[in-house]
Amino acid sequence: MKPVAFGYARAETVEEAIDLLAEEGREASVIAGGLSLGAMLNMRLVRPRIVLDINRVPGLDTIVAANGVVTTGALVRQVDAFRDPTIASHVPLLAHALPHVGHYQTRSRGTLGGSVAHADPSAEIPLALVTLGGAVVLRAKGRTRRVPAADFFLGVLTTAREENELLVALEWPTRRPRTVYAFDEIAQRHGDFAIAAVAVAAEVVPDGTLGHLALGLGGIEDRPIRIETAGYAGRRADASLAEAIAEDAASRVVPIVDLQANADYRRQLVRVLGRRVLAAAFEDAVRGA
Repeated sequence: MKPVAFGYARAETVEEAIDLLAEEGREASVIAGGLSLGAMLNMRLVRPRIVLDINRVPGLDTIVAANGVVTTGALVRQVDAFRDPTIASHVPLLAHALPHVGHYQTRSRGTLGGSVAHADPSAEIPLALVTLGGAVVLRAKGRTRRVPAADFFLGVLTTAREENELLVALEWPTRRPRTVYAFDEIAQRHGDFAIAAVAVAAEVVPDGTLGHLALGLGGIEDRPIRIETAGYAGRRADASLAEAIAEDAASRVVPIVDLQANADYRRQLVRVLGRRVLAAAFEDAVRGA
């Protein structure tokens, strides 16, 4: 199929982009990498009056670490984030997740901001952002607001971004002391959408017990979610704890149902994949303690 006719505008500054969004509202679709929007246009799932290209807007492709936060501009390409030493050093969970995102060819074009704005519940980048407790920076005429990632994703392809707002950056908390990170997923083929994905940030204190744990799940519910794990602090970080946490997580989720998997299968994937990723993280943490 081919898209319906639409207009095209190329912004040269952030101000130009938000001015057009203020005028057009829901009639405008922003294009960066175009990997998701291009397919949706061709399938006529979206029919914008105008496509707003932000690829030439300066300042949206930077990666900056300051004050305990790494800020990545909306136009940072996924392949550049994967290669960047700041990401590898300060946001290792994102570095672990990026090889699972699509394929090498798509990562050379896809952007971090575009993946978050698209809000596919199976997407790896939104899951990493939610797991780490990051935030989304949005700009509109006369204001900038910062939305916690946990509040930004509202459902399948639905976010808290308002029609006149442009996603300009993502904020990633930097690596915590004595914390290890792990990520894995199950898909029909490498590069396909994840049926289930698990992200972990685990702090194990020198005596071998669990300090802080962040456990995120993707592809399970209609948005990436973070499981409450505070009650497990102080317990020995071993395989039995990994199994207990994974079982608890599986009992809490309300899985989506689609052509790839029913609810029971997704719960089982939380058990199996969760146990695997948690155990690997605990083993790495104990080894490095």
